[in-house]
Formats: sequence, structure tokens, C-alpha cells
Amino acid sequence: MRIAYVCTDQGIPVFGRKGCSIHVQEVVRAMIRAGASVDLFTPRPEGKPPAGLESVRVHPLPVASQKHPALRERAAFESNDYLKVALDLHGPFDLVYERYALWGHAGMDHAQSRGIPGLLEVNAPLIDEQARHRVLVDRPTAEWVAHRAFGNARALIAVSAEVAAYLAEFPDASWRTHVIPNGVDPSRFPEGLAPTLPAAPGTFTVGFLGTLKPWHGVETLVEAFDRLHAVEPSVRLLIVGDGPERGRLEGEIHRRGLDESAVFTGSVAPEAVPGLLASMDAAVAPYPNLSHFYFSPLKVYEYMAAGLAVAASRVGELDGLIEHESNGLLGTPGDPGELFGALLQLRRDPVLRARLGRAAREEVIRSHTWDAAVRRILRLAEGRRAGRGASVAIGALR
Repeated sequence: MRIAYVCTDQGIPVFGRKGCSIHVQEVVRAMIRAGASVDLFTPRPEGKPPAGLESVRVHPLPVASQKHPALRERAAFESNDYLKVALDLHGPFDLVYERYALWGHAGMDHAQSRGIPGLLEVNAPLIDEQARHRVLVDRPTAEWVAHRAFGNARALIAVSAEVAAYLAEFPDASWRTHVIPNGVDPSRFPEGLAPTLPAAPGTFTVGFLGTLKPWHGVETLVEAFDRLHAVEPSVRLLIVGDGPERGRLEGEIHRRGLDESAVFTGSVAPEAVPGLLASMDAAVAPYPNLSHFYFSPLKVYEYMAAGLAVAASRVGELDGLIEHESNGLLGTPGDPGELFGALLQLRRDPVLRARLGRAAREEVIRSHTWDAAVRRILRLAEGRRAGRGASVAIGALR
């Protein structure tokens, strides 16, 4: 099978370090492992293909570099013309797999016009997200693009039930939507991997992996860790990642007198993540109480694959992925006291930590690998149901 993978989102450096970048890389790797050849169409390849992606043929698209939002939106929309030509030039393809972008419709147009499967992956309600958190000038055109792309896709892949509920608002999308959550490649996280940042003997390391943004709730983790440190001084906080909240979080760590007990690594390459997770004893996903939690958090799948005991907020997909006290611990979103209690329990009960970590790893290997996700994706391309747990009754989500 020859696959055109389309990612026209101007904010995704596909060979970069962001979570969305890792998502693209892992899906393409799994497609290659399934025997497909992949052509990648993107405005932001950002360097050479990482390991496992050397065979990918990369076709760069124009970058919308204009500073004025209206001009940038228009340039991104007009790049559909470039993508149309590129797909015609480098085809034919057996499948077009497109990551939904705010201004992109040419991938699904191409698939529909050529009579080949077109699968559209939807990771977020992008129109609402752009309007709420950034700047959206031309909403009518963004909505037109969504209707056109959703309507031309053979099937839509939602990464969570919350995204599927959003798609139910579009008549052309609801009956063709399938939920296929994110996954992990367990081979990246072998058992017994040596830690990159080992702590002193007897130290309990609490870890976080991800972009430091307000909706990741790291300030709740800092508060909980402060309380933990007060009763268990031999603890360490390891924060892996960077982002706009880093300066504020470092300032809060300093204000609380925790400088000697906290480590910020900054942004790291994907290949560095396994060793850093091996440096943790427990990992945290401390999401606040968001009104629309539509994420399928890659970090949690990686925590679990690494065999870590996970303490996470009881919100969205996490409430199904993690079974409390079976393969992790769940708590009230945004509650530092409850998170402190979970971390204290994990600190003082190494048997519990080990049991939760083993069960977490077994769960993702059994049900949440990228290879399994891509097998379901390819079944959709063949016009068959995507397998157990992959489709959703949209009417029940209204």
C-alpha cells in the first residue's frame, strides 16, 4: 500500500519534539511496519527524518509566514492549491491519511476525486480552540473547510470520545466517526532501562513529561510536591519539557525553597524520553477541571509503557484508561491535597508502586500500541469496521 500522509498544520514540526510531532512520527512508523510506503506532505518537516522514518519521501509545502493573522490564514488556505498539485504529481496513492488542520481540505478532496480511501484524523475541535486560545479572523472559511473535509472523508478518526462528540455536531461527519485513541510503542521503553538522571539512593522521584502550558496543571503538582517534601524530604521533582509556564513554575519552586529538590530538563529529543522516565518512581498527569477535556494524552501512555505508577486526574479519557488502584491512581482534577495523598501513598508503599507499574505496562501492551491502532486504521481504509473499541455510537454522546 502506498500512503500519502498529509499534515498541513502550520504549527506542527513533524520531525520535531512536540507531542503532536511525536504523534505523526509514531503513526507513520507503524504504517511502515505494516508494510506501507509513505509520502509525507507538510509545510514544516523540520530537519531530517528520525530513526525508523528514513524511507519516508518528504514533500515540503509553502510555509504561511505572514505576521498579520488574516494574511497568515489566507496563505494557509491558499496552500491547498499547492497540495493538490503535489498529490497529483507524486501519486497515484492507495490511501490519503490526513491530520485535520484548520485550513486544509485538499487531501480529502484528492481522495474523493480519485476514488480512493481518504481518512481524516481529528485531534481537537480546532475552530473553537483557535478562537478561544489564539486568534481566528475568518471563522466562516474555517467552518467551510471543516464541512468540506469532513464530508469528503471516507471515515473520520477521533482520538477521544470527546472529539467524537464534537464531530457529532457536523451532519456529514457523525455517522462515519470512529474513536481510535493514541497509543505507544512499548519497544521504546524496555524493562530494566538505566535511568538517565539517577537520584541518590533512597530518593523518591516524582515526574512530569510534557509541554508546560496552563491546561496541564503543573502548578497543582508543584503544590502537592511541596506538601510531600515537607513530610518526606528525600524526594525529587523531575519536570521534562518546556513551554510558556516554565518561568512561572521555576519562580514558584524558588519561592517555596525547593530549588535543590527540583530538576527542569527543558525540551528533550524523543529518544531521550525513555531514559528520563526510567529516572522516575512515579509519574503525574495533574490536569485541572477543564470543561472540554478532549485530549488523548501521549504522556500517560508513555508513563504506562515505562512501567511507572501513574497518578492522574479523573477526567476525560483517563477515567477509562486508568482503573483506580488497579493500574494507577485517579484523583479529583486540580486538587493538590488529593494528589499529595496519592504521592505519599506511592512514596511509602513500594509494593503498590511496582504492582501498579506492572499492570499499567501490561494494559498498554495489550490494548494501546501504535501497531494496533494502525491496524484498525487500515481496516477502515479497506471499508471494514475498525475492531473492538474503535467505533462509537455518536447518538449516545449528545
